[in-house]
Amino acid sequence: MQIVETLNEGLKRAYTLTLAAKDIDARVDEEIKTIAPQVRMPGFRPGKVPANLVRKMHGPSLQREALEKAVRDGVDALMNEKKLRPAMQPSIELDEGYEPGKDAEIKVALEVLPVVPTPKTEGITLERLIVDVSDEQVDEAVSRLAAQSTRYEDAPEGHGAGQGDQVTMDFVGKVDGKAFEGGTGSGMAVAIGSGNLIPGFEDQLVGVKVGDEKQINVTFPADYQAANLAGKDATFDLVITAVKLPADRAVDDDFAKQLGLESLDKLKELLKGQIEQEHNGLTRTYMKRRLLDQLAAGHDFDVPPSMVEAEFSQIWAQLEHEASHEEDPAEALAEMEKDRDEYRSIAERRVRLGLLLSEIGQANGVEITQAEMNRLIAQAAQQYSPQDRERFIDYVRNEPMAAAQLRAPLYEDKVVDFLFANAEISERTVARADLEAAIESEEGDLHVHGPDCGHDHHGHDHKPAKKAAAKKPAAKEEVAEPAAEEAKPAAKKAAPKKAAAAPKAEAAADAEPAKKAAPKKKTAKAEG
Repeated sequence: MQIVETLNEGLKRAYTLTLAAKDIDARVDEEIKTIAPQVRMPGFRPGKVPANLVRKMHGPSLQREALEKAVRDGVDALMNEKKLRPAMQPSIELDEGYEPGKDAEIKVALEVLPVVPTPKTEGITLERLIVDVSDEQVDEAVSRLAAQSTRYEDAPEGHGAGQGDQVTMDFVGKVDGKAFEGGTGSGMAVAIGSGNLIPGFEDQLVGVKVGDEKQINVTFPADYQAANLAGKDATFDLVITAVKLPADRAVDDDFAKQLGLESLDKLKELLKGQIEQEHNGLTRTYMKRRLLDQLAAGHDFDVPPSMVEAEFSQIWAQLEHEASHEEDPAEALAEMEKDRDEYRSIAERRVRLGLLLSEIGQANGVEITQAEMNRLIAQAAQQYSPQDRERFIDYVRNEPMAAAQLRAPLYEDKVVDFLFANAEISERTVARADLEAAIESEEGDLHVHGPDCGHDHHGHDHKPAKKAAAKKPAAKEEVAEPAAEEAKPAAKKAAPKKAAAAPKAEAAADAEPAKKAAPKKKTAKAEG
């Protein structure tokens, strides 16, 4: 194979590979020898079909396979010989004039990962903001839990349902006088005032009694998940089968035992631990942002434009999705456009930080163990239906890109933990509101010029101020999650799937299909 470099400019590289016809033919001959024993042809015993006849029968397909393998091997050899680290999948083109029996000319174009300067990890100083958990916070959490687990008791005979009461009903929904799919059900219980049903539905239940038959009129929201019902006027024929009153909920040991715990003290202990975890998560978010700000301010190097574009596209798609749910989507999109360049700077910072974290991790022996990877796969598989879990696991294990995307967040966290362990950290106790305010202020003036695993140019990633719908991506604000070894763009999320129609409001769940034949995730069904 001959290799000729045709472009070496910045991070861009291009090569022409010439694959000798004799080498491709040799691959075809080898393949013929491999398959000949399995070929069946009338007039010949199994395995005795002459090679020339096998070539005649299967020559074109064997030629294609041989060429494909030769191209793959040639590109791999190019990467090894030139020590190239592709930022994205290389572009590979076969000369249009190629004919079997002739040399094959392959054009390969790619962007390479930059040589990241030795990361400056010394002298990092951080402040850990600590939030104590008070008895009052725990008591409030217990009270909220009690309110969420309201018990209901049968109302006195003849009682008309009021706010907070639970009504159980059978129903038939109709549009233009005809029952619609998914609009019929029985035994559905709802607490009046809960907001679980479409607007106007619960209000018309006030005053109903057991045995009542009632028709109510509603209008489905314009953005209702079932497109065939969105914005439509509908009626629901109801039969009220039960009316119940909320019962007083004593917060005591019996209440805790109903939740599967030994005592109220055990319940409080559990809730205190959960609140501490929330506080620890906020503290880590604040520290991580300050850490990334310092790394971004101290490192500046070119990043592959293709990676920046992929990260920007992901950010922009998320913003477009958010804008589509604003009162005036067109205005929201117009506001976003004003900040397009700033969002692209955020994408660049994320990519740079991602490459930097990857470099730090590799230089310091940070790695994901096979046991950790197995746990990641098992956790991700839970998002799929039981029959699709094995397919998902096989998919991840056979698709390096899918595995890299799954591994990236944990790898990033481990690198961050490594940096925390080697940083000079002071501590200060603050109120939770102060910690949240500190995080919020960071969100408005983030020191970033790139993505979530990216990096910053000159220190500050001033995210555009919040406008109509042009909110900053709520994702990891500063890093464009690289794979453990190489930075790869994350797959875009699909828009939420629409659920079947029922009186329930907003019951659809996001489905996030992976590339190729990845199994579909479980989708939440509309209740009712």
